[in-house]
Amino acid sequence: MPLTASMGFGSSSLMWFRKGIRIHDNPALEYASQSCSHLYPLFIIDPHYMKPDPNAFSPGSSRAGLNRINFLLQSLSDLDINLKKIGSRLLIVKGDPYEVLIRCLKQWNIGKLCFEYDTDPYYQALDIKIKDYALKTGIEVFSPVSHTLFNPTDIIQKNGGKPPLSYQSFVKLAGEPPSPLSTRYSSLPPVGHLGNCDISEVPTIKDLGYGDAKLEEFSPFKGGESEALKRLEECMKDKNWVANFEKPKGNPSAFLKPATTILSPYLKFGCLSSRYFYQRIQDVYKILPKHTSPPVSLLGQLLWRDFFYTAAFGTPNFDRMKGNRICKQIPWKDDDKLLEAWRDAKTGFPWIDAIMVQLRQWGWMHHLARHSVACFLTRGDLFVHWEKGRDVFDRLLIDSDWAINNGNWMWLSCSSFFYQICPRRTSMNHGLLLQAFRPKQIA
Repeated sequence: MPLTASMGFGSSSLMWFRKGIRIHDNPALEYASQSCSHLYPLFIIDPHYMKPDPNAFSPGSSRAGLNRINFLLQSLSDLDINLKKIGSRLLIVKGDPYEVLIRCLKQWNIGKLCFEYDTDPYYQALDIKIKDYALKTGIEVFSPVSHTLFNPTDIIQKNGGKPPLSYQSFVKLAGEPPSPLSTRYSSLPPVGHLGNCDISEVPTIKDLGYGDAKLEEFSPFKGGESEALKRLEECMKDKNWVANFEKPKGNPSAFLKPATTILSPYLKFGCLSSRYFYQRIQDVYKILPKHTSPPVSLLGQLLWRDFFYTAAFGTPNFDRMKGNRICKQIPWKDDDKLLEAWRDAKTGFPWIDAIMVQLRQWGWMHHLARHSVACFLTRGDLFVHWEKGRDVFDRLLIDSDWAINNGNWMWLSCSSFFYQICPRRTSMNHGLLLQAFRPKQIA
């Protein structure tokens, strides 16, 4: 819900982009553009996520690999281009988000601050500080839920104050999501005087300090709302494929044309609205009423996403084993050599190593491939802590998502949600084969 206060400052609005890097179905942008003399679209380059870390095991910051950083920069460039088409532009400022935002609110005489609600712990803590400042200074704040289909708080309240921990119970509580906004902009209010704020264009990888990066190292998937909508249209053209989509079926070794939508990174950064995606799938279902159903259908995958967001939001210490009430306490191995062999594609098992090479080069792999390497590292073969694998995925995946990454690692390691442990056996039923040909280097 938005926090509102009397408008003690000016009649200008600040639209703070974090996720939700799009113009379509963006309630925060729509509200920010109403009844204001000037609109300031802002993105803050946060050193917490973007500062180069020379000690990391792969190029990138301490929090993200270079593929994901590059995907984000492409998404910002695309947003800037689309804003310029309707008389605006994206303002880039580097620095601590709280300090930058307070400075901009003062410099630009802002009366209305708008940003998408974020359930990630980092932004939860930051937003409390921002809203507290806004309340004290009389700045109106509008922070709608639009990154997910549903408001996790509503689902938790319906479930008696706790998140539902089964997919079926979540779906029963959720119902139908709100429809996406149909707003189309011919123009936006102009950007006003910029004062002393140090504004820049969208930086390049080199601008951020990654001078040695080579373009051929980057993921083949390009970031941005324009690319997201293009990919969505391509998917929706094949109505039979949409109607018959059934997870976990699919070919994880299909590289030239991956056997899935590859829309997850666009959902992660909010380049594509999940509500709009949901609506487009429903449109296909109306034409082809004989279709697959949740949890295996394409629509079901969006519901899985919200399920994990809700579970994560309502569970303290969701990203760790200790202190996590829904996570089994398992005596995992603490073996860095096993972890590094897995991470660096040196296990000696071609299938596992090929997947890990694809992860490092593309920042993406098919969901069945993810299942294979996650089970291999944890309950299937190496018995290494799921948190260690989670950290590798969190760094290298372009679609790494705090709630979904943690939730899936707990699931696949049989630490939560699913508990059918089969020692020494992986999700692809190749555990016995792996046992027979265990290489000496990871024995």
